[in-house]
Amino acid sequence: MKASSHKPDLPGLQEVMNQAECLYPQHVVEQTLDRLGTEISAQMSTLDPVLLCVMNGGLVLCGKLLTRLNFPLQLDYVHASRYREELTGAELLWKVYPSVELAQRHVLIIDDILDEGETLARIAQFCHGQGAVSVRTAVLVNKQHDRKHPQASTADYTGLSIPDRYVFGYGMDYKGYWRNAPGIYAVRES
Repeated sequence: MKASSHKPDLPGLQEVMNQAECLYPQHVVEQTLDRLGTEISAQMSTLDPVLLCVMNGGLVLCGKLLTRLNFPLQLDYVHASRYREELTGAELLWKVYPSVELAQRHVLIIDDILDEGETLARIAQFCHGQGAVSVRTAVLVNKQHDRKHPQASTADYTGLSIPDRYVFGYGMDYKGYWRNAPGIYAVRES
């Protein structure tokens, strides 16, 4: 077995957190999740939906939403990423496709952030190509800027709006770390 050469700069990562600006504290995010759960339930509870969690960023949002959706649903995931622990996006890399049959189903794609929208647009296109009756999207945060993909400029369900800054927490990462941060934080601008 090959030894890992991964040597994180833990003091540097802690410093990023220490200097970060908290945009939304945990209690505000949790109230937002309550609202999202109510909205999704009102519109999708009778549709027998498939929820597709976009890994890894959508994991926290998806897990917390599931406990707020009190109706029958199926859960699956996709692993498609443009960032791969980097600070800027690249070509979409598909690691895992959904295993649940999407034909004739209503699909809700759950992801952490709507930044440029490329990932959501490509996953939605895939779902439509598999024969989904409808495809909706839910994101925890929507980044405010004018660089959105034309087919994913908004999500059907959006938690919070954030400025055009690099953010982490509640599933969003900083170089692969701090997805576990108990709030939504912006990296300090230099």
